[in-house]
Amino acid sequence: MEPRRDNTGNRRGRRSREEILEVASRLMAERGYAATTLSELSRESGLPKSAVYHHFRSKGGLLSAVMEHGAYAFFQHMARAQAHPPRQGGVRERLGWYLQRTGEVFLANPDFLRLHLILVMNAEAAESAEAAEVDRIIERVRRDGRVHMNHMIADSFAEYGPEVAQAVADRLDYFAIAGFDGAFVAWQADPSRSMAEAMDLLTDAVAALGESIAVRLRS
Repeated sequence: MEPRRDNTGNRRGRRSREEILEVASRLMAERGYAATTLSELSRESGLPKSAVYHHFRSKGGLLSAVMEHGAYAFFQHMARAQAHPPRQGGVRERLGWYLQRTGEVFLANPDFLRLHLILVMNAEAAESAEAAEVDRIIERVRRDGRVHMNHMIADSFAEYGPEVAQAVADRLDYFAIAGFDGAFVAWQADPSRSMAEAMDLLTDAVAALGESIAVRLRS
């Protein structure tokens, strides 16, 4: 018989990596990348700084891993939340369903989204050796987010036909994403603000603009 393999070390290594990612995501989202030190990360996680270097090679490598891990979790969560869109109702009902589910995913992933917006709006990670990789991840998140929003809008306007629905989506996807970004920042500034109410208003705006565009295109 082959000797039984002891995977305890591997499990412990995976666990420590996940713990570092979780704590780093929270600290970087609260303080930004530059203000998050490895000493604080070590103290908060209870793991030595050597563990960070073992798993990620550098602080820049950790940031890259945090963004990669956060992006994967965010879009997996989004796919599950919107797996069964309604087939009944008009444009506003379908679009409202999509935007409310997306708002719920935003609320469930605040650390990743906060860090993402911090990195979008300043270049504090530009000095790290992994800056190009971080920029690539940020660009991919924005691109994937736009593709996802484009699909939601086109599906909501399906009753106008595929060509018109796609034209509406292509015209309004950036606008809708800007609405999400603004709603998330407003909620961060004042948690008493309702994300659900913000999504209702965004639904009204996108539905009204889209129907105006659709009517012009069909005529």
